[in-house]
Amino acid sequence: MGFTKFFFYKILAWKITGSFQPEIKKAVVIVAPHTNWHDFYIGAFARKILETQINYVAKKELFQPPFGWYFKWMGGSPLDRGSRQNTVDSIVELFSKKEEFRLALSPEGTRKKVELWKTGFYYIALKGNVPIICVSFNYKTKTVTIGKPYFLTGVIREDFEVFHSFFKDVEGKNRDNFSHNFI
Repeated sequence: MGFTKFFFYKILAWKITGSFQPEIKKAVVIVAPHTNWHDFYIGAFARKILETQINYVAKKELFQPPFGWYFKWMGGSPLDRGSRQNTVDSIVELFSKKEEFRLALSPEGTRKKVELWKTGFYYIALKGNVPIICVSFNYKTKTVTIGKPYFLTGVIREDFEVFHSFFKDVEGKNRDNFSHNFI
C-alpha cells in the first residue's frame, strides 16, 4: 500500500465507494457538500487513489509563473473571465478541445451556506452534451461516494430531483453550511 492509500484509509479513516467509468472521458463532476477547506485534500487523495484525471477551471492569472505549472499539473485549465464570451460557453469550448476532460465543480459555488445551488454546472453539461457525475464527501460516514454518469433530460426540475436524492443524507464538515435546497 502506497503512502496516499495508507494515509487516506488508515490515518484519516476515509473510504471510497463507486468509481469513475473509464469509458466516460468527458463529464461535469459535481462535488458536494463543499463546506470546508479540508474538502480540497480529501478530493486530491481520492483522485490519486482512483487514478482518474479530474480537472478544474480557475482564473487565468493563476497559471502565470512561478506557480502556473503546479495548477496545470493538478488538472487546471485557465479561464479568461474578462473575455466577452460567457463562462458557460468558455467552459463548453474546453470540452470540445480536449480528448479527456472531467470538470469538477462545487454546485454551491462557495464554502459558505447558500440558499440555492448555482445552475452553471447544469448548463455546461447540457450545452457540452456530457453527463453529470455526482460525488459526495460525507463527513458523517467519512465516505467519498462516486455516482453513476447521469445524462440530463433537459427538464431542470426532474434532473435536480436526481441530484437531490443522491445528496439528501450527506453531511459536510460544517453541517450547517450545506443546503439541501437545490433550485
